[in-house]
Order: sequence, then C-alpha cells, then structure tokens
Amino acid sequence: MSDRDDTKGSDDGPLGAAPTAIDPAALNRALCSLTLLGDDPFLRMQAFNLAAVDAFITGLEHQVLAMLITEERTPLPEASFLSAQSQMWIFAAYELMRTWRQRTSDMVKWHESSGLQAKLAALEKKEGYQHFGRQYRAAQVRAVIDNPHLIEKIRLDLKRTRILFIRLEAIRISLAKHEVWKKGKSVALSPGYGRINSWCGALDYELENGQYSMGTINRRDIADEIRALADASAIPSDEDISSFEEYMRGPVERPI
Repeated sequence: MSDRDDTKGSDDGPLGAAPTAIDPAALNRALCSLTLLGDDPFLRMQAFNLAAVDAFITGLEHQVLAMLITEERTPLPEASFLSAQSQMWIFAAYELMRTWRQRTSDMVKWHESSGLQAKLAALEKKEGYQHFGRQYRAAQVRAVIDNPHLIEKIRLDLKRTRILFIRLEAIRISLAKHEVWKKGKSVALSPGYGRINSWCGALDYELENGQYSMGTINRRDIADEIRALADASAIPSDEDISSFEEYMRGPVERPI
C-alpha cells in the first residue's frame, strides 16, 4: 500500500458507490445462473460465501478510502487487513471459477467422446455407503444425457466467462505464485503490492506480462465482472477471446 494515492476520485465525487448501493445477492445470483453451478449445493454454498464476504470487504474498502481522504495518509492497520482479505477473496473466487470450468469442460469432453454413460455408471457404482457428492455429480451427468441441449449452454457459459477467468487467473498467479501468467518460472514485478483505488477503495494490483504493464485490476473489478454474468447475452466472439489472450501474453521474448 502507498500513501501517495490520488484521492481526487471520479466525476461523481471522491467516494464511489456506497456499499449499500450494491445488491448483496447479485453476485450469488450471477454465479448460480451458470449451467451446472446453480444446481450443485456445494458449489452454490461457495457462491453464497463469496457473495457474503464480498459485501463485508466492500464495506472495508469504502471505510479505508474515507480514512485516506480524511487523514491524508494511508491508514496502515486497516489497509493491511483489507489487503489480506482482498487476496483471500481473490483466491476463493479463482478456485470456485476454476472448479466449475473444469467440471463443465469435462462434461463437454465426455459428451464429444461418447463417454457420458460410462461416467454415469462409474459415479452410480454401489460402494456400500452413501456418498452425497457422487450422487449430485451423477445427477448432473444424467441431466446432460437426458437434455443434450445443455452442452450448448455449457459451451456458451464457458465462452462468456473466459475473459473474466483469464484476468482472475493472471492476478491470482501473481499474488499466490509470484509469477507472470503463462510464463512458468518467471518473476512477477510486485506481487501483493496494492494501491488504494481513489474511487472505490479496493486495492489496485498491477497486471503485467513480464515486459509491459497492462494497467491494474482490483477486487471490485472482479466482483463487478462476476455480477455482470447475469446478462447471459453478453458473449464475446472467438476472435475477441483469441485477441485478448494474445494481448495478455504480450510480445514474444526474443533471445539476446
């Protein structure tokens, strides 16, 4: 964190939207609208937890920004706690999205290889005890078998979450592994260093591709992008996704 942050804010004033202006259930609803997420009670629990903690951290962000403006210095104890909470929330958001994307990608793969029936049989195999996780997973596989049109919905959901996931994965790798996205054994520029955003109070972390800075991303950005998933019609084209991935990778590094 730094006390050199610009506190002028946006045209709407020094403080952005108050926490009370954000629907606390919107993030949970958006996540549960994704195919095979909303009908799994355990994924639904994670989505609820993410939304509950989002509301809590949003309040912290607003408080830290207000203190920065009033005191004209970084409120270190509060900002340090905000930093810890923000990073943990980003890790949790990443893990939920990664788990869901892996499950849905597997479902598409099994469909394309005619392996859904075999997977269902394996999940429904009698083990001599009740396994709720396998039962719910089997129910999802059976739903796709009974309604093949769900595969197209899954493909569209994977596509409309792709850019969000790339950004989330990139900042998670920087924060957790101290590396650059898609560049193994690299060294991130300043992993974990965040500056207080002058509009909403979230901590801005730098996105970089190993050679150039590509701006910043903060926890509120990610939460807002998740909430925007409620609009199922916003689907990027294959060209948009490919172009964004190329942009995130940056220029090819040439040997000296």
